[in-house]
Amino acid sequence: MFKADLRHMNTGSDSEALLNVFAQELQNLGHLEPAPDDIFTSVSRVHRRCRGGYAVVAMINGHGLVGFRDPHGIRPIVFGRRETLQGMEYMLASESAALDVAGFKLIRDIAPGEAVYIDAKNQLHTRQCAEKPRTAPCIFEYVYFARPDSIMNGVSVYKARLRMGEKLAAKILRERPDHDIDVVIPIPDTSRTSALQLANKLGLNYREGLIKNRFIERTFIISGQGQREKSVRQKLNPIRPVLNGKKVLLVDDSIVRGTTSRQIIQMAREAGAQKVYFASASPAVRYPNVYGIDMPTADELIAHRHSEKQVEKLIGADWLIYQDLEDLIASIAEENPDLNAFDCAIFNGKYITGDIDEEYLQNLAKTRCSVENNPKGKSRKRC
Repeated sequence: MFKADLRHMNTGSDSEALLNVFAQELQNLGHLEPAPDDIFTSVSRVHRRCRGGYAVVAMINGHGLVGFRDPHGIRPIVFGRRETLQGMEYMLASESAALDVAGFKLIRDIAPGEAVYIDAKNQLHTRQCAEKPRTAPCIFEYVYFARPDSIMNGVSVYKARLRMGEKLAAKILRERPDHDIDVVIPIPDTSRTSALQLANKLGLNYREGLIKNRFIERTFIISGQGQREKSVRQKLNPIRPVLNGKKVLLVDDSIVRGTTSRQIIQMAREAGAQKVYFASASPAVRYPNVYGIDMPTADELIAHRHSEKQVEKLIGADWLIYQDLEDLIASIAEENPDLNAFDCAIFNGKYITGDIDEEYLQNLAKTRCSVENNPKGKSRKRC
């Protein structure tokens, strides 16, 4: 940015870089009063200069609100409207749930490569700004990040998670038709929907066996192994009568490092569980995410260099079962037949933009660890 545009960067943030690219392209047009065409031209140039996953909402002071999405649609973004006495109002958000609580009605997702501009007079303008857009959203949004009451790319997140539970139950019946599971217990919160439907399909009792402390942040992004392990104990507390003497199936949305899974399995045993089985509603996470989600480096992922049986032993489970990737894809695509591609890189290592290689991942790991080990770092990325 400095060499090409003489723009000063204050941080190493990708968001700041993207903002500067957009601002520079808008400035290059040389218009003091940017028209919608100017906005869309600038977004088109952003798409040509930037690669990766991004969903942007930006205010152009005194002129309007703009939102746009990368040409692959990796990250989610939607827009909605509500009618007031003063006229029509518009809202942009990453998920439809944000529109609902603010009293806006969902219009639709912003399409991959598309830009939406609401000018100062509340007039809506839209245009496709990418040359070859393709819908391939990050599949992990549906597994973990999105709220269950959201609709993304025409798919209800809640219904998708129900189907994840159904397909996981079917796999259990295929692999262990004579299983001895007494009770199904979700690891709160994101696995509840899948665990409930899994229990229904298996004809088993569903019970809340772990109570969550809502004042602890997500453990998989907490910095430092010791702190993560301490936070798991602070975050969850077992209900002993539910676990004592039972053969329990714990259901989680995914297994990342394995730290949390191992701790929870140990907690279940201490609470009296006779056997502890573990089910993941998603496949094994083997590769880092490079499209805006702060996930660990490959070496920190428990499944990166370990087989399913090895992971089972490392986390201390009596039996471990993962969702098949084909079933996960089908769980989401079933509701929208036009959704026929996803970024599944964290599971299969196939990065949708086609420009991520081993050298890039190694450099990313070095950068992350360098920042992590710098106690004076102002912008602290978490391994």
